[in-house]
Amino acid sequence: MTLAAHLLRGEVLALRAEITHARRGALTHSFRSRTDHVLLAPETARPPRGLSLDRFNLLALHRRDHGGVRGAGQGVDWAWAQFARAGLDRGPSRVLALLTQPRFLGYGFNPVSFWMLIEGDALRAVIAEVNNTFGQRHSYLLVPSDGAPITAGTRLSARKVFHVSPFQDISGEYRFRFALRPDSLSIRISQIDGEAGVETAMTGPLVPLTTRVILGGALRRPGGALRVIAQIYWHALRLKLKGAAYRPCPPPPHEEISR
Repeated sequence: MTLAAHLLRGEVLALRAEITHARRGALTHSFRSRTDHVLLAPETARPPRGLSLDRFNLLALHRRDHGGVRGAGQGVDWAWAQFARAGLDRGPSRVLALLTQPRFLGYGFNPVSFWMLIEGDALRAVIAEVNNTFGQRHSYLLVPSDGAPITAGTRLSARKVFHVSPFQDISGEYRFRFALRPDSLSIRISQIDGEAGVETAMTGPLVPLTTRVILGGALRRPGGALRVIAQIYWHALRLKLKGAAYRPCPPPPHEEISR
């Protein structure tokens, strides 16, 4: 059975991800951490106990958290509309999946979530939904120009137009690489800006999400998204102490999505 078929049946997968982050240039900084994400088709998902859709639980996913305006998202309807504008229809064998970190005891923050259009075991297109710590969001639509499936060798790029870190300029471009398999996922993002930039990777196994997996993750990495935001501020402090220049947050782009 293909990955798309499993997701259409309502299965939810857990990504026990290792995150690596390395800043290049005159001022270098790197770190490594682990996070717990889920991959699911929101339209058909049947989550286990411990994860709820649109209601409070230990872990929860809310429609308003994704797809369009931050805090007032439209979920899958918005994502399908963006793919349709790019010429990608639903199709009988296609599934729209969301890779994200759920809210933990009601608190949620995702530096980036990914809407994935999957056909069989193949990845066809992606929307990278990027949030900053200033309450803003911008999304990048990633579709191969030749219409071929996205493989580990596919390079997708987008011009950087959104303020993410107060210690980086809004310039250069992102280069994305995805390797999606039924039992693992790897996402690598290079932000290129001359000699400077950032290398980020999210890799790990995909396993069925069960209540036991949820509880195990909560015990090993308590706090979920709260832990992530604490790490962001901690590393921001370390960069400031290293002498990184602070850039005030500008208004977000007028367009909510670019490619």
